[in-house]
Amino acid sequence: MSATSPTSILRLKDLLARIKLSRSAIYANISVGEFPAPITLGPRAVGWLESDVEQWIESRAHASRKSSNLARQ
Repeated sequence: MSATSPTSILRLKDLLARIKLSRSAIYANISVGEFPAPITLGPRAVGWLESDVEQWIESRAHASRKSSNLARQ
């Protein structure tokens, strides 16, 4: 049996504080497939898996560093 860590769910307020984008920017990025889509928690509640958000942050950092290094060459 493998040990897995539980995944936290971020509500919009927590997501906004964490990634410092506006609500409209988040949903615009979701609509073009550039940000993880939320999961449905109830009829009027959504949240984002913290692991998906972490992956997105890491991919943005990696892409930013890669483009910075290319610009320096």
